[in-house]
Amino acid sequence: MAGGRVVVVGGANVDVVARPGRAPEPATSNPGRVTVTAGGVGRNVAEVLARLGTPTSLVSAVAGDAHGDLVVEASADAGVDLTHVRQVEGRTGAYVALLDDHGELVGGVSDMDDCDLQPGDLPATTLARAALVVLDGNLPPATVARALELATGPVALDPVSVPKAQRLRDVVAAADRRLFLVSAGAAELAALGPVVADLLWERRGPAGSVLTGPDGAVELSSRPVPGGAVVDVTGAGDAMLGAFVHAWLGGDEPTRAAAYAHAAAALTVASEHTVRPDLTDDLVRSLL
Repeated sequence: MAGGRVVVVGGANVDVVARPGRAPEPATSNPGRVTVTAGGVGRNVAEVLARLGTPTSLVSAVAGDAHGDLVVEASADAGVDLTHVRQVEGRTGAYVALLDDHGELVGGVSDMDDCDLQPGDLPATTLARAALVVLDGNLPPATVARALELATGPVALDPVSVPKAQRLRDVVAAADRRLFLVSAGAAELAALGPVVADLLWERRGPAGSVLTGPDGAVELSSRPVPGGAVVDVTGAGDAMLGAFVHAWLGGDEPTRAAAYAHAAAALTVASEHTVRPDLTDDLVRSLL
């Protein structure tokens, strides 16, 4: 399958990321660095796709506040079509991540409820015409169910987290269609339960990933991080999913698309940005 527009339906929020400058002391303030950038799993995937050169539309919601302005500006600058991003009352969603001094995630909190998309918010014609639809687990279950009904092409799903995967379990089990790709960590995949999909992609961080398809499971190694040091793991999984979709739509078979995705993830964790502003197809392929 080659080319076409991707429609991403999911969260658009700010990422607030805190990283201490040294091994943190518990229960006290630690010196370090705090950044506020545009984020959200769906929005990140959309930006990755756009920066790599795939035409991409985002279906999401933000509030009319400073954080919403930041999200809209960053997404538009990357080339994402924002025709279907709604403005809602309340606050733009936020994800707060605490990293350790090596850039690995210690814990996070998401606050997204004010910007939930409802089934009636979905653009039916846009989803039906998409070459591929990406859904993220920040969506309410009823919205995921409706999106699965409206999409006529392949659908990729990232359940995002264990709690959000658990609430999608019944929706996925009851879906009257086969998913193209489900991509997540082992805990999220287990929480999602049995799923009918062409490809199951278990992401294992530095340990690589396992891509399971009709011909069995293939283990893939992660790529060395440029510069040798992890700066921030935030957005790595989103980069992998977006890069995989880009490569697959461009004609790569799944294992080659997954290798391409690992290169995109290595570039992402070497940057303090959730999505690297200099990310291009040529840059990713330079690591292959």
